[in-house]
Amino acid sequence: MANRLAQTTSPYLLQHADNPVDWWPWSPEAFEEARKRDVPVLLSVGYASCHWCHVMAHESFEDDDTAAYLNAHFVPVKVDREERPDVDAVYMEAVQAATGHGGWPMTVFLTPDAEPFYFGTYFPPEPRHGSPSFQQVLEGVATAWTDRREEVAEVAGRIVADLAGRSLVHGGDGVPGESEVAQALLGLTREYDEQHGGFGGAPKFPPAMAVEFLLRHYARTGAEGALQMAADTCAAMARGGIYDQLGGGFARYSVDREWIVPHFEKMLYDNALLCRVYAHLWRATGSDEARRIALETADFMVRELRTAEGGFASALDADSEDAEGRHVEGAYYVWTPEQLREVLGEDDAAFAAAYFGVTEEGTFEEGASVLRLPGDTGPVDAARVAGVRARLLAARDERPHPGRDDKVVAAWNGLAIAALAETGAYFDRPDLVERATEAADLLVRVHLGEVARLTRTSKDGRAGDNAGVLEDYGDVAEGFLALAAVTGEGAWLEFAGFLLDIVLEQFTGQGGQLYDTAHDAEQLIRRPQDPTDSATPSGWTAAAGALLSYAAYTGSEAHRTAAEGALGVVKALGPRVPRFVGWGLAVAEALLDGPREVAVAGPVGGELHRTALLGRAPGAVVAAGEGPGAGAEFPLLVDRPLVGGEPTAYVCRHFVCDAPTTDAGELAGKLGG
Repeated sequence: MANRLAQTTSPYLLQHADNPVDWWPWSPEAFEEARKRDVPVLLSVGYASCHWCHVMAHESFEDDDTAAYLNAHFVPVKVDREERPDVDAVYMEAVQAATGHGGWPMTVFLTPDAEPFYFGTYFPPEPRHGSPSFQQVLEGVATAWTDRREEVAEVAGRIVADLAGRSLVHGGDGVPGESEVAQALLGLTREYDEQHGGFGGAPKFPPAMAVEFLLRHYARTGAEGALQMAADTCAAMARGGIYDQLGGGFARYSVDREWIVPHFEKMLYDNALLCRVYAHLWRATGSDEARRIALETADFMVRELRTAEGGFASALDADSEDAEGRHVEGAYYVWTPEQLREVLGEDDAAFAAAYFGVTEEGTFEEGASVLRLPGDTGPVDAARVAGVRARLLAARDERPHPGRDDKVVAAWNGLAIAALAETGAYFDRPDLVERATEAADLLVRVHLGEVARLTRTSKDGRAGDNAGVLEDYGDVAEGFLALAAVTGEGAWLEFAGFLLDIVLEQFTGQGGQLYDTAHDAEQLIRRPQDPTDSATPSGWTAAAGALLSYAAYTGSEAHRTAAEGALGVVKALGPRVPRFVGWGLAVAEALLDGPREVAVAGPVGGELHRTALLGRAPGAVVAAGEGPGAGAEFPLLVDRPLVGGEPTAYVCRHFVCDAPTTDAGELAGKLGG
């Protein structure tokens, strides 16, 4: 007997539709039911590719006795954090404030007024390691609700007041300047892992946005140390187990400092951000490895994550079935020496084991190894490597595949559009630009649809019920602007402007502050507002970047002012926590550089247009087109004639323009190319 979640579009909620728990989706009706029955709400938040969410579901939510107790004493509400990042953010802030840590699954007990009073993450079915069992927690909370209601109300009131009192430290007046950027660079240098690349210790996350900042800083200032940190980090990740050495694409993070053993789920957002970063690293250095990783990651996204409607799915699970039919983490990806021999025969297996770091004792669990490139094999036969890789990939394809979370998240598709458009343009892969355009078409058709506001998710071509949040508007605008630069189609600039006007009207507060939810969105116990970049650019910094680019394209003073106002927070946070405001610092680099405005009066895809796209100047915007209609598509092309009948490039910044040029080499020089 399915519960109410059977009616939803979220793959995560649908995973729980057959639980004996009488789940409700997040809705006013669920809280009304709790009020009517005079019971608390159990809020359980997770996402489809979350390993411990699956574990807790299997141990507790599929257990009839646990479910019966839960149903009798609570109204259980299930939330997909990827569909409702606002709900997740508000209660995660409360969990972290109360316990000092957070994570998923997130388990929060609420009053019928949605005020939290007891928190946790994963609870085991039996008491262990000092943690109570889930049943003990349920009984304890139910007893407190019945016998000590005043105490519960007091705790809930105190937590809500504490959250309301956490006003954001805004950066005060002014934008980040040379001093703040230099301090941020120094901070990153202090946290840099000289031995293994990346920042901090284990677990180690791919720092795509910090690397983007380092590349832009190098492009603007010539600071070799910044380029070295970026290049060495990218090389270490590309050779580590965090990168899928057979199929391309990156796992979520490494459990160790050396990038050897990943947490195997593969997320669209990581791969989109990293694809773009490796393409930009190639643009800065010409590195063959960077080019290979950018293209393999782009091909992975298209092959494994593209949906029938032309969008990109959210994630691949970490878990899949092993040879014994058990559902375990990493089963799809890891190899034993014996498995290599079965596929390759003795000689090639020995070669592959040395090349990919597969050992008898294993680097993962039960004697299996994660494939990586330890790099101590000396010169190798490239044709032999390619042959071995192809045979292993074909054999792996016969294994049970990890599950896929098929929902299309607007923000992450925006990141993918930007990555695929630029990678396709740099490496002469028009198919990748087409895939980016198809995803953009889906966002316009399904996510904007009739309502003229962005919807957060869709599945199977059907829009979900949840409103887009700030990161959706910022990242989709970013993707559209990248697509406009590459294709010369001004419609994408128009769509970006439409989204950014909504940011100005609905998400902007006093003094340049931005909010994660619109002014007219559902009111939660606190209006979420987080300027820090974590796994993806925050809505705040994503919007700042898109606003700045749009202002450079159009000359709009309102968008430039909003971008500068939003960057005040980077002035405050950049010097203190540079790892957690990497995209904000990358946008600050664009602001410090202008950004430059490049108008190419000439054919889209021609030599000057390609040279402009390959320019390294941070955040430079590029408009290309020819003929009398070009100015209607891009304001930058108005009154930009050909010189002597030749395609001509115009470069301006800070209201000052260089002399026009018809020479690609000269243009490259103007753009740090």
